[in-house]
Amino acid sequence: MQTLYFILPELFLSITIMSLLLLGVFIKKSFKLISLLTNLSLIFAIALTLNQPNEIIKIFNDSYIIDPLSIFMKVLTMLFCFFVLFSSKDYIKSNNIDKIEYPIIILASTLGMILMISSYDLIIFYLGLELQSLCLYILASFKRNDERSTEAGLKYFVLSALSSGLLLYGCSLVYGFTGSTNFEIISTNLNESNTGAVFGIVFIIVGLAFKVSAVPFHMWTPDVYEGSPTSVTSFFALVPKIAAISVFIRFMYVPFLNMFSQWQTIIVFLSIASMILGAVAAIGQTNIKRLMAYSSIGHMGYALAGLATGTNLGIQSTIIYLTIYLVMNLGAFGCIFMMKRENIYYENINDLSGLSKNHPMMALSFLIILFSLAGIPPLAGFFAKFYVFVSVVEAKMYFLAVIGLVTTVISAFYYLRIIKIIYFDKPKKPFETNYDLGLKISLIMSSILILIYFIYPSILIDTISSILIY
Repeated sequence: MQTLYFILPELFLSITIMSLLLLGVFIKKSFKLISLLTNLSLIFAIALTLNQPNEIIKIFNDSYIIDPLSIFMKVLTMLFCFFVLFSSKDYIKSNNIDKIEYPIIILASTLGMILMISSYDLIIFYLGLELQSLCLYILASFKRNDERSTEAGLKYFVLSALSSGLLLYGCSLVYGFTGSTNFEIISTNLNESNTGAVFGIVFIIVGLAFKVSAVPFHMWTPDVYEGSPTSVTSFFALVPKIAAISVFIRFMYVPFLNMFSQWQTIIVFLSIASMILGAVAAIGQTNIKRLMAYSSIGHMGYALAGLATGTNLGIQSTIIYLTIYLVMNLGAFGCIFMMKRENIYYENINDLSGLSKNHPMMALSFLIILFSLAGIPPLAGFFAKFYVFVSVVEAKMYFLAVIGLVTTVISAFYYLRIIKIIYFDKPKKPFETNYDLGLKISLIMSSILILIYFIYPSILIDTISSILIY
């Protein structure tokens, strides 16, 4: 019974999911009630997670870990899941995807991510991964009458199933050559002469790279981002990234720490390739969701650069980068949700033409967010990149830092192009202004956080520095 206390958030979410399913079946037209209960359950689960002891606790035969890193990442996961649901209420209703299954599937996916974050065993990790992935397949194709959404769901399902197969094969190789699925025992039994396990590590990294959409395993990202309903795209762009980066950190620095020289080269390659493709491929895009997909590929490249250093500072810079990236993306998708005219949501970048004349506040928010994504000081996005580059330079990986700086300059072009369209092009017909309160709060909050971050940056640095990292 004492061990159950440590998994109260997971138990609470599991019971909530099953209760909401029953509620949806017995009460007709209960979408609003289920959405409200989903949001309240996420807030309560965050409170339960924050109430956990701030120390390292391993339970269930050392297969599940509660530590400051997992607590921080779980809170981040549930918090941004809450904001995605909170800011997309109007969009869900307008697009007739206000079905009871929608918030329940999102909650089930979040539960899978939480299991992944705390997993300390290959089997628990894979169970969490599959729970998350199965829910994401459904969400991508949730708008069943839309061909693009169906295509997005099918593409994501086929490619994700392939990556899950590779990952499972890697896990089985590691288990076969080390004799255990437990992370600590794997770390003890792993050495450089263990060739079979090295192959296993490569397959696991391939599977994880797919989940963070790192090049060359990014091929699903632009199509799925463009084809999925925008509310689902915002969920894809934010929440699964947290779990994937957490698992990357956990894998690289617990079971595979002894093989650092082997996997570092792979992570460096993934980082460089993602930064370059994210910067170059987005230049010609006209669909804003597709552009955000290439932007996310580039940003994951920067996050992986910190991970590749193999230092505590590098991991901390990756977590800081991820946190700031989430706030920026929440704001960016808030602006995309506002591109609504006569009950139709627009996605073309040219539809933002002359936005500053008709919607000055929305244009200002877009300006702040895009400048931050481009890494222009003194906004939060600049500090995110700065921390990563400092950790990379301190690890004497100058080549990686130079490529990062060059790609930052290239990627600034397509962000500045949108700002030029917003502020200098001829205005088009105005968008609707009857925005949902949740959307307004999310957008204002993210814009202010990005803008004032430079006043007191140490609050985030100190919080993440206090996390016990390997």
